[in-house]
Amino acid sequence: MASSRDHVPRRAPTAHDVAALAGVSQSAVSRCFTPGASISEETRQRVQAAAEQLGYRPNLIARSLIKRRSTIVGVVIPGLQNPFYAAMLEALSADLATAGYRILLFNAPARDTPDPVLDEMLNYRVDALILVSSSLSSGLADECQKIGLPVVQLNRTTERSTVSSVVGDNRGGAEALARFLLACEHERFAFIAGLETSSTGKAREAAFLGTLGAAGKPVARGVANYVFEEAEAVARQMLGGAEPPDAIFCASDHMAIAALGVARTEFGLAVGRDISIVGFDDIQMAAWPQISLTTFRQPVRAMSSRAVAIIEAQLQGTRTGLSEVVPGDLVIRGSTRMPSHGVVDLGYERVWRPS
Repeated sequence: MASSRDHVPRRAPTAHDVAALAGVSQSAVSRCFTPGASISEETRQRVQAAAEQLGYRPNLIARSLIKRRSTIVGVVIPGLQNPFYAAMLEALSADLATAGYRILLFNAPARDTPDPVLDEMLNYRVDALILVSSSLSSGLADECQKIGLPVVQLNRTTERSTVSSVVGDNRGGAEALARFLLACEHERFAFIAGLETSSTGKAREAAFLGTLGAAGKPVARGVANYVFEEAEAVARQMLGGAEPPDAIFCASDHMAIAALGVARTEFGLAVGRDISIVGFDDIQMAAWPQISLTTFRQPVRAMSSRAVAIIEAQLQGTRTGLSEVVPGDLVIRGSTRMPSHGVVDLGYERVWRPS
């Protein structure tokens, strides 16, 4: 017959138990399980061997209460339908892990205000917020500042001087694309916009239209809200008109791939000869041979690392309100024709399509 002792739960091993078995101090055990902490390799091996023998795992919740840090960063992202956001989330996850943080992910659809999501997120013990392609209302910005919560907008800008932001070179990239399409001797231009409220989309559109306007070229315009199906509908309308464009700039690769499919399958156009289609971001699919999209590359890893660096600096007391623009590259592939008179200087490093 089983004794009552068989029903007594086994006490979980503690850092004190690991320290005693390894013959080190409790602070050495803590450093061993703290990313980036200074500890000798010999001590680390002894602590890890003792922890494995005892079945010890550090209590992160207890540690967060002691240090008043959760090592959790809240990330707000507008879904993963656009592969650009999936790539950014992967980069953030890796960079934050290297810095000793983990992600608490929240989804805020692009068309909705993120305020309810952010309001909910503030109920959690997060050390900082990273808003990917999301805006921050003045009220929540003030609340975050009041409680000392670091916030960075990634792939969006803000007019508030107290909120930091990291973006790609939206203006420079759109100008480079416009100058390239002009050099390719196009005559009828179109632009498919994302969200009307997007700061990055506004910057791309202003630079594209400004460059073409200076050359005396009008631009047809449609809005697709960064949604694949809506981009298909806008492209269908543009290409079915009396004077269809022979060059289309879409404010994201996600929408450009939609427009490219419509041009090929519904209108029988040879993309790269009958019409040029360009995007922005350089998502992984853009390089696929069946797509071969000319685009402006957003440096996802560089943008992510800068956002994490700003978060770390703010946690250490550095002033807020940093605004950074990370340069990118014009990537020329088969969805555009080449200039008949040779290569022109577009002001950016280029990755040329193979001959």
